[in-house]
Amino acid sequence: MADALEFQDRLLSLGLARVSEAAALASARLIGRGDEKAADQAAVNAMRDQLNLLDIAGVVVIGEGERDEAPMLFIGEEVGTGKGPAVDIALDPLEGTTLTAKDMPNALTVIAMAPRGTLLHAPDVYMEKLAIGPGYKPGTVTMTMTPSERVSALAAAKGVSTEDIMVCVLERPRHEDLIKEIRSTGASIRLITDGDVAGVMHCAEPDKTGIDMYMGSGGAPEGVLAAAALKCMGGQFFGKLLFRNDDERARARKAGIQNFDRVYTRDDLVRGDVIFAATGVTSGSLLAGIRREPGWVTTETILMRSKTGSVRRMSYRSPAR
Repeated sequence: MADALEFQDRLLSLGLARVSEAAALASARLIGRGDEKAADQAAVNAMRDQLNLLDIAGVVVIGEGERDEAPMLFIGEEVGTGKGPAVDIALDPLEGTTLTAKDMPNALTVIAMAPRGTLLHAPDVYMEKLAIGPGYKPGTVTMTMTPSERVSALAAAKGVSTEDIMVCVLERPRHEDLIKEIRSTGASIRLITDGDVAGVMHCAEPDKTGIDMYMGSGGAPEGVLAAAALKCMGGQFFGKLLFRNDDERARARKAGIQNFDRVYTRDDLVRGDVIFAATGVTSGSLLAGIRREPGWVTTETILMRSKTGSVRRMSYRSPAR
């Protein structure tokens, strides 16, 4: 009986892909409709329904927010049939609600699953993030380096000029100085309007995406999802929680955070094996978006397992409803 309740990542992975696909399909009709909340709610409802079909005893540790703020898929919500292994769930039913509402690139549905107690319960605060792809020695870049030092160090490790480095940064007023310093090195910048999980994932496939490094601050929960993706794809991730007031510090204490100055590595955020699935909603450099043709709809999903390092890209075609 005990063996049956172990985290069987291979057996659970296809079910996780179906969860991601269902959320993407549910939000598809709201692409370009200008209604962010409706698109997000459609994805949430579909993801929750599919999760509850899985034979898991799941708990949402990264979700839509606290119970009072989110009617479904809130942090602490129990999902699954309750008959399978105890697992942590981290999810963003629609990463890029604005991207979906405006029909802009790189909107995704994202979900990760790991054995219970192995995903950091990140509070809903900002996190300073730094990520690079696979193949580099530990310490190639660090959080203690300035942004320009990181660009120079990565260029040296890659054997190229700083002008050949591209950095992905979330386009926000708070990043104006960061952007200026990166550009002072001669490096180029890919600015993104939303979706920093996808932004970090770009680093893992630089030959495909052209992006070598991710820098900047964004949501801490998304940092855990990004770390889960890099744990499967390869690459280094560092994160440090940022607090603007005492209320945010209290939120962190409630989540079990004691050291407010800690720099988390990828393996601190995701401490065990993890499976990760993401489905394209709008087309981007990582995944194709929902494609419609008479009578049919097609999705593309990336499904990954850290235990084996396997990365599958799957196309799913189903009758249009």
